[in-house]
Amino acid sequence: MRRIPLKAIPRKIGRKSELKRMRKAGWLPAEVYGKGVENLHVYIPKKDFEKLPHGEAFLINLEVEGEQEPRVCILKEVQTDWTGTNPIHVDLQDLTHTAEIEAEIPVQIVGTPKGIEKGGTLEVAMHTITVKAPPAKLPEVIQIDVSDLDVGDVIYVKDIPVPEGTKILDNPDEVVVVILEPEEEKTEGEETAEGGEEAQQ
Repeated sequence: MRRIPLKAIPRKIGRKSELKRMRKAGWLPAEVYGKGVENLHVYIPKKDFEKLPHGEAFLINLEVEGEQEPRVCILKEVQTDWTGTNPIHVDLQDLTHTAEIEAEIPVQIVGTPKGIEKGGTLEVAMHTITVKAPPAKLPEVIQIDVSDLDVGDVIYVKDIPVPEGTKILDNPDEVVVVILEPEEEKTEGEETAEGGEEAQQ
């Protein structure tokens, strides 16, 4: 799962004039909450928030001014104005003290299989792997080195190495990558014979 850094500064509650001024200056108010942590009120740069990806799961490394370690968060809720497109407030869930979470991690193929030189075809059957791990240990990608794969070779889920503390939840016998055998090419004689048969018909 991709991890995206996002900076934040603490904010004080109850000052509408300050809230209005900070919004005009390009800051977005946010609430950070989670298991085992006190609620935190912050501002985040609106321009950075609007660059966050849409349509995919990701983690936020929230770097709060004055704190030594970033907080691992997920985007929980976005409040918008009447247009429905302009964000005015954000809720972030702090996962720092959450034991484990499930996530789909993209597969990244590394290397060129030696079976390709023999006419084989690389087929990726699974593009994501479902894992369970502490938020701070979730890998961004799962790399699979296919350099040594020959024609007919297969990599199963059970063959994939993962970082310590990470558990794969998918079926261990499911195929992830396979090098398909080359299709048999017809000889010139076979093609000629077929052509003659078609002509007689």
